Amino acid sequence: MSTTSEIVNQHLKCFYQKDLDGVVADYASDAVLFIPSGPLRGLTAIRPFFQTFVAEFSKPGATFSMHQQYADGDYAYILWNAETADNTYEAATDTFIVRNGKIVAQSFAAKITPKV
Repeated sequence: MSTTSEIVNQHLKCFYQKDLDGVVADYASDAVLFIPSGPLRGLTAIRPFFQTFVAEFSKPGATFSMHQQYADGDYAYILWNAETADNTYEAATDTFIVRNGKIVAQSFAAKITPKV
């Protein structure tokens, strides 16, 4: 069985590679993703969120910087920032709960400043 760190690293690798199917495959079918506008439950709700996110980060000039990454048992935490053609992401953070090789819960929050 993969460790929490391995699952999160695989998730990040798929995101960096703009592999939407790979990103979504990291989640359990009944996973919940907490975002500022409210929870997304299940793959049919989570997939469109990442489809939009991957499309934004696929535009030319996007950058991503990881500042912290920790794992402890079933839990993982990352702190990052990014720039895209559309937005600046400051103090972005994700917390993951991984069980049986799948992300079962995740929270995402960031200070997102749209570019004019």
